[in-house]
Amino acid sequence: MEIRAATHEDATLIASIYNQGIDDRSATLETQLRTPEERAAWLAARGPRHPVLVAVDTEDTVVGWGSLNPFNPRPAYDYVADFSIYVDRRQRGRGIGDALLSALEMRAASIGYHKLVLAAFPHNKAGLRLYENHGFQRVGVYHEQGRLDDRWVDVIIMEKILP
Repeated sequence: MEIRAATHEDATLIASIYNQGIDDRSATLETQLRTPEERAAWLAARGPRHPVLVAVDTEDTVVGWGSLNPFNPRPAYDYVADFSIYVDRRQRGRGIGDALLSALEMRAASIGYHKLVLAAFPHNKAGLRLYENHGFQRVGVYHEQGRLDDRWVDVIIMEKILP
């Protein structure tokens, strides 16, 4: 497996993997499936402070992706990034999320970020374990933060100060 910067050509598999997370309600409050065209535009609009990385297998097929995302548009938050990680459901449990998170942390530090933050579902046990293994600390819960399938969903807030 290799971690590399995402390219326009990766948009179809990025959309497919993201849609798995939307469909199975495992990692996002997003409910509308994404198209390859939408993800290509999303990739094209990202600047150097908000990279998208992909994990590729030996055939250069995207098996997971991660991104550094704006946390807040106010200048005081310029050193804080939110992040996303999604792994193809057929590839989960193989260390892909761990590799992507390690790469995102290194990239964030090299760009000059001071802190990474995330929001995770309480039922996403594998994700929470990954974040805790990387030193992220729970700092709170947003109760009833969004509605999925006609029910309120909490999200756990976590953070990590980068070295």
